[in-house]
Amino acid sequence: MLRWPVPRSASNLIAFALLLTLAACGGGGRMLPAPGLGPQSSAMPMRPLPPPPGPATANSGANSGPVKVALLVPLSGPNAELGKSMLEAAQLALFTTGNDRMTLVPRDTAGGGGGAAAAARSAIGEGAKLILGPLLAADVEAVRPVAADAKVNVIAFSTATQLAGGNVFLMGFLPRQEVVREVSFGRERGLSRFAALAPSSQYGHLMGDALKDAVGTAGGSVVRTEYFDPRGSDLGAVIQRLVSGSSAPPPPGAASAAAASAAAGGASGFDALLLPEGGDQLKQIAGQLKQAGVDAQKVRLLGSGLWDDSSVSSDAALYGGWFAASPPEQRREFEDRFRSTYSHPAPRLASLAFDAAALAAVLAKGDNPEPFSHDAILNQSGFTGVDGLFRFTQQGLVQRGLAVLEVGPGGINIISPAPRSFEDAGY
Repeated sequence: MLRWPVPRSASNLIAFALLLTLAACGGGGRMLPAPGLGPQSSAMPMRPLPPPPGPATANSGANSGPVKVALLVPLSGPNAELGKSMLEAAQLALFTTGNDRMTLVPRDTAGGGGGAAAAARSAIGEGAKLILGPLLAADVEAVRPVAADAKVNVIAFSTATQLAGGNVFLMGFLPRQEVVREVSFGRERGLSRFAALAPSSQYGHLMGDALKDAVGTAGGSVVRTEYFDPRGSDLGAVIQRLVSGSSAPPPPGAASAAAASAAAGGASGFDALLLPEGGDQLKQIAGQLKQAGVDAQKVRLLGSGLWDDSSVSSDAALYGGWFAASPPEQRREFEDRFRSTYSHPAPRLASLAFDAAALAAVLAKGDNPEPFSHDAILNQSGFTGVDGLFRFTQQGLVQRGLAVLEVGPGGINIISPAPRSFEDAGY
């Protein structure tokens, strides 16, 4: 579901009006099969939606011809399963929005090399006026000049921020925004002294740098940052350094001393700890932090998008931890629709393809002779999709309205709702 944001006071009334209109709506976009893919899926829509309210939905007939939009995803190679699910999600978006004008042109970016550039040339040659995808940074880099030469904009699924700008808009989830949201909320709740325990990787260092920037802007302080080998070989020593506040190798008995220090005044003087890890590694680290004396009642654990996993709530050492993510309600509805339609679960990134295709369908419904121009994509009111409120900046980066969620024994709960407009978000 993709709609223009509406004033909060009117949202319930408009939502009710839309529901009343559903029974009268039908149709859906078309999909041209990619070479070698075979016929289009026969998936049925869960419930088609009417055009969203707002000036961009008015259609005077001046631009009523068919519109082609390319979807560049890996349909072969190591990421083929993900790519096929993203294609299914994009197709579901066309059925859901009920847009007869838009035709989806899927192309396989294959396993690297020149596949992405060739896919872009093929789709543009078929008449595509907008490109959705690709997924990987190297593929975005290859597609960018091809699309620029053809004066076609690209809404890519990558998080490689250095590729944004010009004709490239990035739809991927940007970790820096998660940190900003968590720090802002933490400051509202009285947290002022932050620390980070992150993997020594590009992602880990990005998160550490983001914490410094966000805390500096919010008026707190970063008192300690430690990086560990992602393979976990030095994890115990790093945790002891973090807790004791010492850069020297821990002496005998350091574990008990660190635990005493943590119990006395909060681990080494910080009251919030950013822990951008996921899966089994996250649970291992949380357990070791607890053993080292980091009391979750005194030190708030802060996560990242890697925490956006229901299995996180199975670990008591993470109870009380916060992380920022897209509001879960809309995504849960999308995941239910996807599973019902295709008989398998939606991978996390499938929602990006759904929202991108729904955005394209919304823009294609208008009477704008250039529905995918910079001005159309850069609508400052933004859009609301299954991953919540979003819009693009002049630099080509996505801005999202994120919720703050808390891990607890009963599951993951929203403690600070996502904003419903960008005025509420403070951007």
